[in-house]
Amino acid sequence: MKKKLLIVLVVVALFGFAGYKYVYKDHRDVSSEEASFKITLAELKADFEKNDIIANTKYLDKAIAIYGEVTSLDLATNEIIVDSNLSATIKGKVNVKKGDKVTVKGRFIGYDDLLEEYKMDGCVIE
Repeated sequence: MKKKLLIVLVVVALFGFAGYKYVYKDHRDVSSEEASFKITLAELKADFEKNDIIANTKYLDKAIAIYGEVTSLDLATNEIIVDSNLSATIKGKVNVKKGDKVTVKGRFIGYDDLLEEYKMDGCVIE
């Protein structure tokens, strides 16, 4: 009986430790990752217009780099709009101005049907 209790306690402790490690693991740092894709917003749009399911599988939650022109920025939220359709939340201070040509690298989080814009977060300007 004591042997079974000891085995159960060891198994519970292992599951507890694994759960703790999973919950408290370090956050992903997209800025240090190599971009899986280096594209323009026009190429991203074309992929989504062709087949949005395949495009989501290809780009979603991946580090991508998109080249374009800054059309709007909000310094309060560290958000820039690239080519009028890409909303990118920048990590750290935003050092660009409207009209600048930039490459934004970050995690692609999807397409917003309501606002008709593509979204990225954890971005850096290269």
